[in-house]
Amino acid sequence: MPRNLSAWSDLCIHLVVIGILVLVLMSYNVYVGAISLVIWVSMALFARERCRDRQQRFERYFRDVVSNINQISNYAIDNLPQAVLIIDSDGRLQWANGALGEYLGQKPEQGTPVKAFWPGVILEPIWGMEGEYVFAQGDTYYRAEYRPVATCADDDSLMVFYVSDITDFEHLRREHLLSRVVLAYIQVDNYDEVLQGLTEAERTALLFEVNKLLDDWIRGLGGFLRRVSEDVYVAVMDRRSLDQALADRFDVLDRVRALRSVNKLPVTLSLGVAVADTQSMGELGTQAQAGLDLALGRGGDQVAVQLEGKMQFYGGKAKAVEKHTRVKARVVAHALRELIENSDEVFIMGHHNEDFDALGASMGVAKMARQVGRPVHIVLSDMNEGIDKFTDMLKEKDEYAGLFVRARDLMTITTVHPLLIVVDTHIPYLVAAPELLERVSQVVVIDHHRRSEHCITNSLLIYIEPASSSTSELVTELLMYYSEDLVLSRLDATALYSGIIVDTKNFAVQTGVRTFDAAAYLRRAGADPVLVRHLFRTDYETNIAISKAKAYSNLYEGGLITTTCPDIIPNIQAIAAQVADSLLRIEGVRMSLVFFQLDADTIGISARSTGELNVQVIMENFGGGGHQNVAGAQVKNQKLAEVQAKAIELSKKYIEENG
Repeated sequence: MPRNLSAWSDLCIHLVVIGILVLVLMSYNVYVGAISLVIWVSMALFARERCRDRQQRFERYFRDVVSNINQISNYAIDNLPQAVLIIDSDGRLQWANGALGEYLGQKPEQGTPVKAFWPGVILEPIWGMEGEYVFAQGDTYYRAEYRPVATCADDDSLMVFYVSDITDFEHLRREHLLSRVVLAYIQVDNYDEVLQGLTEAERTALLFEVNKLLDDWIRGLGGFLRRVSEDVYVAVMDRRSLDQALADRFDVLDRVRALRSVNKLPVTLSLGVAVADTQSMGELGTQAQAGLDLALGRGGDQVAVQLEGKMQFYGGKAKAVEKHTRVKARVVAHALRELIENSDEVFIMGHHNEDFDALGASMGVAKMARQVGRPVHIVLSDMNEGIDKFTDMLKEKDEYAGLFVRARDLMTITTVHPLLIVVDTHIPYLVAAPELLERVSQVVVIDHHRRSEHCITNSLLIYIEPASSSTSELVTELLMYYSEDLVLSRLDATALYSGIIVDTKNFAVQTGVRTFDAAAYLRRAGADPVLVRHLFRTDYETNIAISKAKAYSNLYEGGLITTTCPDIIPNIQAIAAQVADSLLRIEGVRMSLVFFQLDADTIGISARSTGELNVQVIMENFGGGGHQNVAGAQVKNQKLAEVQAKAIELSKKYIEENG
């Protein structure tokens, strides 16, 4: 209802009420009532005239506003401080206000493609939706808010973009990010080994060179370095300096590795780096220390950078240095015995689809539990065709009755203090029975793979030695110090021996002095090489599958060779591993990748190298991991050809970067 019409209605009501009062007054006094009636009539006439005048003035004002509204709105839109663009579905400009001309220096003509003057603008992925994003054009940053033009319900041929220049804000935000504090812990990870046997003068000269290289590197980045112990340094820099180090891929590792002592061992560094965000300096230090521990656990000679909530790794070119002393093995053996003695029952499991290394290590740990009289069970996964010959053989022996169980057989654990020992893996989702990790609070991890970002967190004891050839070798060393009266049976020794044979490729790769010491200990205990050869024999169909895979292989420049096993066949994972191993025997091959269909939804990758290249770094891009020479991954819900193409591309890039 118009405002003046409403006012007139209210006035009429008041006049009626007053008129009734005048009539009542006349009933008491005619003279006074007559005077009141005259006054009432005068008021009514005056009010009517005033309302009519206001109505006429309002109508004139309304006509003026309506006649000028288009001109006013057009002026306001055209002079907005932000650019307004209407774009059709072909990405062409249909209309824009004056601010676009100010941004570009000249207003483009109608029908000009938007990407002709703003190549960074995004159109196709967001068409028909609402939202905003930031894009850059040269040194200028723009924030684009977009909305569909609702001309009709089914018409999405036009969209309007509100574009603002936010260059000053972006420069301020970037400057804030680049000025964030970066804390780095640096450690000479083979300090004792590289200085062993040197004279005092030689030690001083070598350490001087290391200190000088590190100091020059940090000064070149604009940071600060302080040595806090014999082999540990703390460095402080900003994010700008870290970006420079990332761009150089931490070449300080290569420069320090080029230093060699009199005993010809290269010096290697490990770094843990963390970037300040919202955490305190104490939390920042904890993150940097965790990164250093992770780099050391992966074998050293690398950098672990905690960046934007994700751990990134650089380096890892050098082989892990074998420790000549077994002090750590002795300490771990005593600690492990104490944990087993304080438990009511021991459960052991390896990784999903166990191999002989996982089985051998499990058998060795089971012997430890039986030595102190604790009930023990080895938990097997649903896929373990590669070890079924040996498990079937053990089931026929009375002393191994009830040793092997499935995860489904452990729905209820009645013991009060169970102990779970995980061997040959430290990644939670790769274990044979992941649910056991949640049900058992006391967990021990024994592994020889390079430490991954994903590690079992609720563990009482973690023993990870990447320099070791196999987990079976680690467990064999623990058995040496576990008990003086421990005597291995022939089958226990053979299981451990077969684990070493598998992971060293019959003592051909990743083999050190301690590997042969462990093998000699097992041979003295009765390990049977003839039985091992029998276990490793393959049937006719397996040999045909291996031959086909080798025949379909492709050799690339740089020493990369790849092949596929596309058919889903029993024991395909073990077959792929054998193919990857055999391809390494070809002249000039440095890395082999075998792709196979593990099941309908899963693609497997088996990766091997001669030691010159680190295949674990490549497999981590697919959520996998492993060792420098032996690694693998499993990829869900992707096609085999897509996974193969991506892996080949990453491998070629890695080979090119590492010469």
